[in-house]
Amino acid sequence: MDLILLLKAVILGVVEGLTEFLPISSTGHLILVGDLLDFNDDRGKAFEVIIQFGAILAVCWEFRAKLLKVVCSLTASASSRRFVLNLIIASIPAMGLGFVFGKHIKAVLFSPIPVASAFIVGALIIFWAERRQEKASTVNTRIHSVDDLSYLDALKVGIAQCAALIPGTSRSGATIIGGMLFGLPRAVATEFSFFLAIPVIGGATAYELLKLWKNPVTISGEFSLAIVIGFIAAFISAFICVRWLIHYVAHHNFVPFAWYRIVFGLLVLITSYSGLIAWSH
Repeated sequence: MDLILLLKAVILGVVEGLTEFLPISSTGHLILVGDLLDFNDDRGKAFEVIIQFGAILAVCWEFRAKLLKVVCSLTASASSRRFVLNLIIASIPAMGLGFVFGKHIKAVLFSPIPVASAFIVGALIIFWAERRQEKASTVNTRIHSVDDLSYLDALKVGIAQCAALIPGTSRSGATIIGGMLFGLPRAVATEFSFFLAIPVIGGATAYELLKLWKNPVTISGEFSLAIVIGFIAAFISAFICVRWLIHYVAHHNFVPFAWYRIVFGLLVLITSYSGLIAWSH
């Protein structure tokens, strides 16, 4: 048994789960950590795609009561139908652009230096959004929960989510901060980001799995075990992270995450240009 491989699986699973729903970019962290662990070959990329399902299931489990209520009342409740339509509307822009430009983006931007740069730029946008949110006039007073979002609100968040196609930007960060810039309360923007992850990440993961099925990667029995362990690690860490973040946003802002992004981004750039770490390009 390759214990080193299993340890890498646990590390990457935890990284995926902890970063998927925070405004710090799970893709960016997986690229960087995968590069450090020398786990960025075709098998590593297949591994990253599959463990995303673990993070998705964590959200589904945490909000199972809400999701079950929506499904059961879909034909009878206008509110449930609007909720589902909002998720569809918000998903379309990023999924459409990803389908058209995804291959080019991966070829050009999926490497540590562009990711580090996106970390820093994203941090500056978080500072700006939080400063605007401090002004009570910028928050839409008609919105108190995700059920209050209009179709236009959902479309705006969906457009903001397109920024997440750039690795290092963060899908959750783009939707949460984008929602805040459009006037959504921080807690509502965060919760909608959780729900939006289900169709967006689920669809993207299914698409990547379809490509893997057409062009299969050789996976040994030992590597299959690593995938299972990474999947479980992603589920557990994502579940913990989602519960923590729900309580966090009720009393705190995202400024600490902006500082984290700056420090992490600068660290990657400094180690790269000083030659301390031979990051891939």
